[in-house]
Amino acid sequence: MSIRNSTVGPRTTAIHAGGEPDPHTGASAPNIVMSSTYVCDEPAGFSAHDLNEDSPFLYSRWANPSVAALEKKIAAIEGTEACLCLASGMAAVTAIFLTTLSAGDHVIVSDVSYAGVAELARDTLPRFGIEVSIVTMSDLDAVAGAIKPNTKLIHTETPVNPIMRLTDLKAVCDLAKQAGAKVSCDSTFASPIATRCADLGVDYVMHSVTKYIGGHGDAVGGAVAGTTENIRTLTLEAGIHHGGVMSPFNAWLIARGASTLPLRMKAHEETALQVAQFLETHPKVTKVLYPGLESHPQHDLAKRQMQNFSGMMSFQVGSESDGDRIAARMAKDLEIIHYAVSLGHHRSLVFWMPTEGLMESSFHLEGKQLESYRDYAGDGIFRLSVGLEDAEDLNRDLDRVLG
Repeated sequence: MSIRNSTVGPRTTAIHAGGEPDPHTGASAPNIVMSSTYVCDEPAGFSAHDLNEDSPFLYSRWANPSVAALEKKIAAIEGTEACLCLASGMAAVTAIFLTTLSAGDHVIVSDVSYAGVAELARDTLPRFGIEVSIVTMSDLDAVAGAIKPNTKLIHTETPVNPIMRLTDLKAVCDLAKQAGAKVSCDSTFASPIATRCADLGVDYVMHSVTKYIGGHGDAVGGAVAGTTENIRTLTLEAGIHHGGVMSPFNAWLIARGASTLPLRMKAHEETALQVAQFLETHPKVTKVLYPGLESHPQHDLAKRQMQNFSGMMSFQVGSESDGDRIAARMAKDLEIIHYAVSLGHHRSLVFWMPTEGLMESSFHLEGKQLESYRDYAGDGIFRLSVGLEDAEDLNRDLDRVLG
C-alpha cells in the first residue's frame, strides 16, 4: 500500500510510511543498513546522473536504504511527492540555496531566522555573487517591494526563531508565483503536524529533523520535502556533489522518533498552552509569545495556518540585566527543564537570548526591522521548548527560578 496516496490518518501514516516489513527476513522493525557500497547484479553506470527511482543501491552517498526509508516517511507526513535527507538542518538550507541560486540571482530571506541561516545569507551567499535582500516576512508590502526581475527564491520561516513571529505562507507564495520565484520555508518550529506548507504553495519544505521530527535529542539531521522534480534536482546537486549526506544510524533513530510525531505534537501543544497561560499570569514575566494564546499579535493567522500550535514559546522578564540574572539561576537551579540550546525534544529546554547580542552576532537589524524585532523580544527573551513532562512540574520549576 502506498501510504502517501491513501486516505489513512496522520498517526497511521507516521507509523507505517517507510516502515514496511523486510522482504527477506519479515522483520517488522526497520533495519539499519550501514554498508557504504552494494554488490551489483549487473553492470551499472558509474555516475549519479544515471540514477532513477528504479535504480538499485550502489553507494551510500548516492542512496541508502535506511535514509531512503526516512525520506519516504517524511514525504508521506508532509504530503509531498519526495524528500531528501541530509546531515543537518544547515545542510538542508544550504542545499536549497546553492541548488536554486547562481551568481547574478537574487534571494529574499526572512530578517529573523535561525542564526546559522541569517549568517549564511548575510556573509556567505554574497561571496558567490548572489544578491540578498533581508525582509520582514510578516510585512507583505515589504516582501512585494523586495522582489526583482532576478529574484529566484524567497526563503521564509514560521514561526521565526526565536521570537515566534508568523509568516503568512499562502500570501508570500502568491507573491512569489506572480514573480516566477520559488519559496522555501523552514518549518522546524511548527513541524509537519502544525503547518502543511506544501498545501499553502511552498516549493521546498525544510526541517532540522534534529528537533520535532526526531524528537528525542539524540540524532542530528535535516530534510527538504517537495515535488519529485525539485527533490531530484536537489539530490543531484546537494546530495551527490555537496556530500552532506545523513548517517544511516541517524536516519534510523529519526525515523523511530517520527513514528510518534502526531502523538507527541498533541502532547507538546497541550502542555505548552498550560505553561504559556501560567507564565502570562506570573508577576516576573512581562510578555509571553505563543501562537496558541489570544494575546499573540498574529493569533488569527495562527488559527488559520496552524493545525497545532507546537511546543515553542518565548517570554520576556524585563531588562537585559533581569534576564541575565534569571538565566544564571536557571543554569544552576532548574531541576526538570534543561538550560540548553536546541528544541523540539521530549525534555523541556530553555535558553536566554539577549537582543543586543543577537543583533551584534547574527541579525544586524536596523530601523523598522529592529523595531519589529524589539516589539516581540524587548531587551531579550527566553526561548522555551516545552517537552512532554507534566505541565504542573514545569510550572513549579519555572516559578522557583523566576523568583
